[in-house]
Amino acid sequence: MARRHAQVTLTDVAKRAGVSVATASKALNERPEVAPATRDRVRQAAEELAFHPNVLARGLISGNTRTVGLLTDELSAARFAIPVLLGAENALGNEQMSVLLCDARGDAIRRRHYIRTLLARQVDGFIILGDSNQVRPSLSGEIPVPVVYAYCESDDPSDLSVIADDAGGARLAAEHLVTLGRRKIAHITGDPGYRAARDRAAAMIEVLDAAGLPLVGEPLFGQWSQRWGRHATARLLATHPDVDAIFCGSDQIASGVTEALRDLGRTVPEDVAIVGYDNWEVLATECRPPLTTVDLNLEQLGTTAAQHLFALLDGNQHAGVIRQPGRLVVRESTAVANPYGSCR
Repeated sequence: MARRHAQVTLTDVAKRAGVSVATASKALNERPEVAPATRDRVRQAAEELAFHPNVLARGLISGNTRTVGLLTDELSAARFAIPVLLGAENALGNEQMSVLLCDARGDAIRRRHYIRTLLARQVDGFIILGDSNQVRPSLSGEIPVPVVYAYCESDDPSDLSVIADDAGGARLAAEHLVTLGRRKIAHITGDPGYRAARDRAAAMIEVLDAAGLPLVGEPLFGQWSQRWGRHATARLLATHPDVDAIFCGSDQIASGVTEALRDLGRTVPEDVAIVGYDNWEVLATECRPPLTTVDLNLEQLGTTAAQHLFALLDGNQHAGVIRQPGRLVVRESTAVANPYGSCR
């Protein structure tokens, strides 16, 4: 049977570089008291020997392990959670930090178990990942290391939370429709139990009020589904047949709205302009016509959360709520209104 090669140690690196073990350790840990030429010689020796430092041992010496625990309650909501996770992981990777991901699946016992497990691994900090931008109970009292909440808001104002700017995104959508000359604008959205739905509706009404325009009817709250979009559109046009724009609370709803308008003999965007929300590309780009929609910038939100965790780890204490701006992605479902009944 082949013998396993002995693991390369720091002593081997020091011997090849012609320095003491202490100097080799300082050089590899970027300590300033080591001369640049010596540091380069030690690094070259480490590369030649394919030396990989013992992360656990380094953590015991330095007091940190360069790992972060990422705890979520609902990874199955991948459409929202995964982009945030990717943004955070990319930012952490750029700083040569590792991520330990745990999904509590909404179970309090499982959540406490993962918190204990991650703390036993001596993680330097936590990112608590939400799936709906909702307010959630703070976990910081159970966690003795820095914590940042991403795509959810802690109910403790002394915590730091990074959330999507739902009101800001709705303002982008409403201002776009007003700028296009649309004057009879309606709103079809999702479950009013979601703060996002309420905030988007309120922000849209503010924009219309500032433009001197009334909202057509009341905001129509329902399900985050294409079926609800179809049903709500039929209901809306039965009482307000002259509507010329609809801002939808999600791309799923917007897809259903465009289907219903087509069935009712209305063209998009000639008769009715449509704006969705989320920029769920599998729906937005395949819709007929492709949807103008608000992108939540979730990957950037994850990056922002990681960057604020770095600041906390460096001792820069911050608290409160940071709202990550979205962006409007303009596609063919909106166009300038024609006063004679079709777009130009």
